[in-house]
Amino acid sequence: MGILQTLFHAEENIQGSKFRAIFIGLFVAFGGVLFGYDTGTISGVLTMDYVKKHFTSTGEFTAGETSLITAILSAGTFCGALLAPLASDTLGRRLGLIISTIIFTVGVVLQIAATEQNLLIVGRVIAGAGVGVLSAIVPLYQAEASPKWIRGAVTSCYQWAITIGLLLAACVNQGTHARNDTGSYRIPIAIQLLWALILFVGMVLLPESPRFFIMKGKVPEASRALSKLRGLPESHEVIEAELEEIVANYNYERSFGSTSLFDCFKPANHQLKRIVIGVAIQGLQQLTGINFIFYYGTQFFQNSGIKDPFIVQLIMGIVNVVMTVPGIALVEIAGRRNLLLWGAIGMCVSELIVAAVGTALPNSVAGSKTLIAFSCTFIASFAATWGPLAWVVVGEIYPLRVRAKSVAVCAASNWLFNFAIAYATPYLVDTQYGNLQTKVFFIWGGCTFLCFLFVYFFVYETKGLTLEQIDELFETCPSARHSKAFVPSEGFASHNANSSDSEKAVVVAIEKV
Repeated sequence: MGILQTLFHAEENIQGSKFRAIFIGLFVAFGGVLFGYDTGTISGVLTMDYVKKHFTSTGEFTAGETSLITAILSAGTFCGALLAPLASDTLGRRLGLIISTIIFTVGVVLQIAATEQNLLIVGRVIAGAGVGVLSAIVPLYQAEASPKWIRGAVTSCYQWAITIGLLLAACVNQGTHARNDTGSYRIPIAIQLLWALILFVGMVLLPESPRFFIMKGKVPEASRALSKLRGLPESHEVIEAELEEIVANYNYERSFGSTSLFDCFKPANHQLKRIVIGVAIQGLQQLTGINFIFYYGTQFFQNSGIKDPFIVQLIMGIVNVVMTVPGIALVEIAGRRNLLLWGAIGMCVSELIVAAVGTALPNSVAGSKTLIAFSCTFIASFAATWGPLAWVVVGEIYPLRVRAKSVAVCAASNWLFNFAIAYATPYLVDTQYGNLQTKVFFIWGGCTFLCFLFVYFFVYETKGLTLEQIDELFETCPSARHSKAFVPSEGFASHNANSSDSEKAVVVAIEKV
């Protein structure tokens, strides 16, 4: 733990269980395995000979069928993400995640039972709703439950779990794709039940977010939850100080009135600026083209003349998992802005090379090797930066009173772009329609250049700040480019002590309630 403390710049006098802080955040990140595995499975399933023979009338999936079966998951996740606050703000972050695993399980069972396209599609919609709820609550719980010295790294682990899920899917597809029976697709789909069970059991045992209890006016329960998360007694000064900061900040936020989904888009408290940042960074993450590789990579590499596309997809999965680790390690050292900027550069260069070489040397040995090599550098650049950090940013930049709703809106925007790209891509690359083939990477490369510009002008540096100090950052720092120089005051509670008499009166009145 001493190495971890040094690596993530934890304060020397930090108190409490470092292992517990890390373990809880890492376990909740396991939800990403469900997300990643489901995404990765369908890429291989649609190229399996048995599936094509028994799920289509012609022996091949049309562009329309491929679009619908692949993209329909994202339609479910979009709805699930938007509905997530109904569970996370009403029943709690923990129970919301438990509910998501139940919904997901129902969808998986329907997919296992499917012997034709319609039931498979229905199952993917329902499973997608579960993944959508999960995608909106996991980074929320991680950000609220983790101490500031490890928060960015812990939230980054959600993306790492997604990459592990993608890799596991590639491994299982590699092992079953040659089977000439229903096991070719039912085995990889059924394994998802194990991931759902693990998350379900874990969330039954883990504590609720203390910030959720504060929202519900349950200060004693919040104190107990915070005590469990930090591994310190409730009477410890560290617990009391952190709890006081959370309560003071939330009480100040409540002085603005009750909240609804529309409050996520109001200018008050710089919320409109924050929601634009969150929605844009999630949308741009999808526009990098990463899910083109993992949704359609097997088919794309096969059409590009590569002999064993399943092995290539497995290699991509390994690169994705391995290169997420540097991002986790560097997020609290290099900071959010630096990693996002350098990641955008790496992705842009890699994708433009893939597009140029694929266009100039189609179906050649040299072209195929270059395509594989720079697809790997693209994935590496994404995995170490935009993959994990998009979730870190949306998990920590919102005020508590609208945090669950704001994260849900951002997650929904991710899935909306995901759906649009997943649905449109087969038409863009199919020879009967757009026939872009590798030229599609010119589009993704242009979008990653937009990623660089967006981060430079709009993304704030939040490294080393508590969630309450991030609120102060948005209140006092008008420009993202100057956010690195921000120095927080002693704390929100002391900030309230220096506020106007009217503000103090509101805070005191609410505290009495």
